[in-house]
Amino acid sequence: MHKFRTRLLFGLLTLIIAVLIGLGILIGQLFQTYYIDTYKDRIKKEAELTETLVLKEGIDSTNLQPIIETISEQLESNVAIINSEGAIVTEALYGEKSPYYDRTLEQLLGDNRNKKKSFYEIRTEDDLFFYGMPIINDSDEEGFIVLSLPVSSLKLVNQQIWGLLIISLGLALIVILIIGVRITSQYTKPIESATQVAMELAKGNYKARTYENHLDETGMLSQSINILARNLQDMTKAQEMQQDRLQTLIENMGSGLILIDGRGYINLVNRAYKEIFQIDENSYLYKLYYEAFEHEEIIDIVEEIFMTEVGVRRQLMVPLKIERRHFEVYGVPIIGNSDEWKGVVLVFHDITELKKLEQMRKDFVANVSHELKTPITSIKGFSETLLDGAMNERETLTYFLSIILKESDRLQSLIQDLLDLSKIEQQGFELNIEKCDFKEILDEIIMLLEQKAKAKDINLNVDNPYHHVYLQGDPDRLKQIFINLIGNAINYTLEGGQVFVTVKNLDDQVVVTVKDTGIGMKEEEIPRIFERFYRVDKARSRDSGGTGLGLAIVKHLVEAHHADIFVTSHVGEGTTFTITFNKEGKHLLR
Repeated sequence: MHKFRTRLLFGLLTLIIAVLIGLGILIGQLFQTYYIDTYKDRIKKEAELTETLVLKEGIDSTNLQPIIETISEQLESNVAIINSEGAIVTEALYGEKSPYYDRTLEQLLGDNRNKKKSFYEIRTEDDLFFYGMPIINDSDEEGFIVLSLPVSSLKLVNQQIWGLLIISLGLALIVILIIGVRITSQYTKPIESATQVAMELAKGNYKARTYENHLDETGMLSQSINILARNLQDMTKAQEMQQDRLQTLIENMGSGLILIDGRGYINLVNRAYKEIFQIDENSYLYKLYYEAFEHEEIIDIVEEIFMTEVGVRRQLMVPLKIERRHFEVYGVPIIGNSDEWKGVVLVFHDITELKKLEQMRKDFVANVSHELKTPITSIKGFSETLLDGAMNERETLTYFLSIILKESDRLQSLIQDLLDLSKIEQQGFELNIEKCDFKEILDEIIMLLEQKAKAKDINLNVDNPYHHVYLQGDPDRLKQIFINLIGNAINYTLEGGQVFVTVKNLDDQVVVTVKDTGIGMKEEEIPRIFERFYRVDKARSRDSGGTGLGLAIVKHLVEAHHADIFVTSHVGEGTTFTITFNKEGKHLLR
């Protein structure tokens, strides 16, 4: 910022020096000319006085020499009287005689004798100033009077003049420079300060201020800059506060939100949407909506809003990995004050839990009523038959009682599963976490289910590691998970099929895979298999004694262990369940 002041001062100094040099030269020349003219006028008068005395005494008078010597001494100059033939009649020297004096006189007389007029001449070799004038007596030229003075006095006066001018102008320059520095500092410092503050404001530093110590135009400039800075700071604070509020609202709202601009590019994705759909922000931002969205239903909503410019409200079912999620989607166009089209806002309200609760209530009433009705009807029917007299027949009594016992076991299993599921879903459900050996757990499970597999001629293949596999978990709940999964694999596999159980012991994870060669399922059924009472093959599950609650229990227990479960299946080829446990995971209350 000092460059401006330096340039201004340098320019001012250059101008002042140029003016002072020009003024000095002009004044010096004027003084020199004036002094020389005065000098010439003086010597002319002295020559005229000498001429009067010479004419009065006579050029050839013998008394002329003393007079000339007196004149020379009084005038402090050399005086020479020359007759008309060019010979020196008399001569008086003031000081030492120059070796070139006579030759100079002769040359000057030779040059001016016939001109009959006065002449001035400065001869540097003699270091003398010569003035000559003709002696006229009654219009006749009788000779010449030549006065010569040393030019040292002229040089001395010239030096004094220039010295005085240099000293005077130098002092003037110093004074002007001091005043100029003070003036430039007084006027440039506020400008520099205002410029610095303006640069800071341009960088976004609205706390910058300048000094207001003048009442002139620069002070008004500083005051205006400070007012501007304060206004910008207030506006920025208000904008930042508003932006923070809006950002906090958008990021912490429970519903997913997406902002699409007028060209169809996605500009904003909030945290709720990313968590719900489990996406990476970079895979959505600044991409066209039909390239980013994977579901055609959402693309159709956006296209409808673009075409009709009317808000849309619609409920959608979207499959996400192993489950189906229900959303109520609000889509509205963004239109500016001047009816300018600016884009679309989509809000996704997750109503999956509401749908599940609604469906669960319906399914629970329907399924529990149906599941309870069948065994109760059987028990009641066979009991009435026995009471009507069939109990007297031994074989009939034994057969009917075995059916009543089977139906009672089925009823007890259903009630027990309902109680387990209800307990798992409670808010305070807690796992009994300990370090457990998964190899031993799996060995116990295989021992329990091996006979069931042999009864259906199913080959149960277990790839159990030779060494112990340790992880943090609840041993009883882990048994419950894999008894359900392996039991289902056996139930839904035809006779002569195979069930594979594989355990992979990784560095920080344990991956367990249960694969069968059973009936499989359609892809659209996979998200529903973890719902209560949902059966892929209802007849087979009832024949096997299933309640339809096993996989719902499995899902809740896997989530309680903070593990991940994945399902792949193909109709007629079988189903594969893969569960990934963290060996040292932190398990909290659900």
